[in-house]
Amino acid sequence: MKAVLLLEDGTFFQGEHFGAPGEAFGEVVFNTSITGYQEIITDPSYKGQMVAMTYPLVGNYGVNNEDVESRRPWLEGFIVKELNSIPSNWRCQMSLGDYLKEHGVVGIQGLDTRALTRHIRMQGAMQAVISSKDFDLASLTKKLKTAPRLVGVDLVKEVSCGRPYDWEKAYPVPKAKYKVVVLDCGVKFNILRRLSSVGCKVRVVPASTSSTDILKLKPDGVLLSNGPGDPAAVSYVIKTTQELIGKVPIFGICLGHQMLGLALGGKTFKLKFGHHGGNHPVKDLKTGKVAITPQNHGFCVDIKSIPRKGTVLTHLNLYDTTAEGLENRRLKLFSIQYHPEAGPGPNDASYLFKRFTQLMDKYA
Repeated sequence: MKAVLLLEDGTFFQGEHFGAPGEAFGEVVFNTSITGYQEIITDPSYKGQMVAMTYPLVGNYGVNNEDVESRRPWLEGFIVKELNSIPSNWRCQMSLGDYLKEHGVVGIQGLDTRALTRHIRMQGAMQAVISSKDFDLASLTKKLKTAPRLVGVDLVKEVSCGRPYDWEKAYPVPKAKYKVVVLDCGVKFNILRRLSSVGCKVRVVPASTSSTDILKLKPDGVLLSNGPGDPAAVSYVIKTTQELIGKVPIFGICLGHQMLGLALGGKTFKLKFGHHGGNHPVKDLKTGKVAITPQNHGFCVDIKSIPRKGTVLTHLNLYDTTAEGLENRRLKLFSIQYHPEAGPGPNDASYLFKRFTQLMDKYA
């Protein structure tokens, strides 16, 4: 079945439809990971976006129930050069195409993803529409003008859990020593697994949970999770974070890092095409070591705008020198912009979960 991808600047690509039929709107970004497409499409941070994979062949090992990072796919659309419709893997339970169809995600294949990626790098991430039913560019352009955008929109409320729950461990882990509350702005399951693996009893709460209710749980620490969209639009999480600062050790990941930056009085800004993939080099400014990291974000903290004394830059992205981490020892908090839990991606930064337990030990 025919499909078309139209960008808001008028650029368009023709291809073939897969997944669910219909139309999808969102901001197009590209992801440079070679594998891990199932983890990518179930990452809640992609709500509001359509993902183009730079690796040319996708779907070759199918989909299984063990490798999901949330309860369902959240991205608006999926773009690949070539879809493998005959997956081969002993863990495979269904094809990628069938999985996307089951969950209502529109996909397009057969287009030049190299040209699309280069266009986004040159012009920046932009809104787009994928359609398998309307091929009139004038009609699609009109629809695209009224489609929702990322800036100023609260997407966290759409991906956060509806009620609190305890994370049930899927495999043997050390006896729980720490009680950690995770503020769910779109948390990935692998973050919860990593916390469990370093001895944390994990309680996940909705993003709308107040600081009062969090502190009533008497946590040893609070983790601010990853999530989608514009951090400045999620004012209630910023307020909660402000009220938690200094009262309990805090670890922020991705959107959680941005929330901490805003709660400390700083500002965030939108990146030209964001950081999405599994190969971003990040330098630890304390040790000089470089980690290869998985990333997925379109906004960044302006460290220089933070007025709180004692807040310092700890990590730097070596691709574009943007901020990748901050800490304030006096306020017992630290955060990073990338994903130390991987899923998918390198495990170079997994040590940060142990660092969180050390911070909780220090202030126990």
